[in-house]
Amino acid sequence: MFGKRSDGFLVKDIDPVVALTPYIMPMRCDAQVMTTLKLPYEPLARYVAEKRMEGHQISFMELILAAYVRSISQLPELNRFIANKRFYTRKEIVVSFAVLQNTADGSDRENIAKCKFDPRDTVYDVASRIQEAIVATRKETADNSTLKVARLLKNPLIANTIVFIGRLLDRYGLLPKYLIDASPFHTGLFFSNNASVGLPPVHHHIYNFGTTSQFVVIGNIEREVGLDNEGKPVRRRVLPMGVVADERICAGIVYSRFLQNFQRFLANPTILESPPETILHDQGHVISLPPAKKLRRRFRSRFRRRKKHEQQAG
Repeated sequence: MFGKRSDGFLVKDIDPVVALTPYIMPMRCDAQVMTTLKLPYEPLARYVAEKRMEGHQISFMELILAAYVRSISQLPELNRFIANKRFYTRKEIVVSFAVLQNTADGSDRENIAKCKFDPRDTVYDVASRIQEAIVATRKETADNSTLKVARLLKNPLIANTIVFIGRLLDRYGLLPKYLIDASPFHTGLFFSNNASVGLPPVHHHIYNFGTTSQFVVIGNIEREVGLDNEGKPVRRRVLPMGVVADERICAGIVYSRFLQNFQRFLANPTILESPPETILHDQGHVISLPPAKKLRRRFRSRFRRRKKHEQQAG
């Protein structure tokens, strides 16, 4: 209410042209723009293979999300969203993605994981957070807040009523934080790995419900003919990525810089192995860090494993 939300800070200093767009395009489906990026496959594959030889299990998905987190740390305007025609910058860097659960009967059942990141995260930190989220979400017995809310909405009458109330409360910033954390649609980026199920990339719509500002989908590896530095035709493999974004959240030049940074980080992933030298904040609003309790537990478990290994070696 009155511009306050549990998941975002109100942004007041907006370019007049950008500030007008929510009134011209009140819904995200009005303002979604689409593009296809083709990432060079070989450099990414070589990096993943090298890291595995060093004992680091890093996937293409984790590389892409690490580049996203690093880009947000340098261009925080891309972490904005629009609610009730007002601009907000998120208090956290959040990504949602679907995970197939391990079921005893072999049935295909999905759960949604939400992962929060620190703008200082390296590619190793991002990979660790994602892997922990996947392990917790993939279990057949996993019963996270997203599934609890989904079960509650099985009854059509209850679903219609609660969704209507939820939309109303969300519009005025009154939706409880528990429900925002449970909702996969209240996220900065929704990511889908279609390659894991043998599908091509798609340009997936961004949802009117919630606060999703970008939707990214990667698909099967493709082969194409391009030109090398000498202008000679060469066959190469690319990782196609469908990107859909809410054009209203910032000026086009900011999106351009974001894509340049994003592709630069993936062209040389070693940049992501160290924390950024500086972190930029959106008009002074500092992004919250993931809960310290979880980080301490993760580091403590690593210490215990290392200590146990040293004792066995001794």
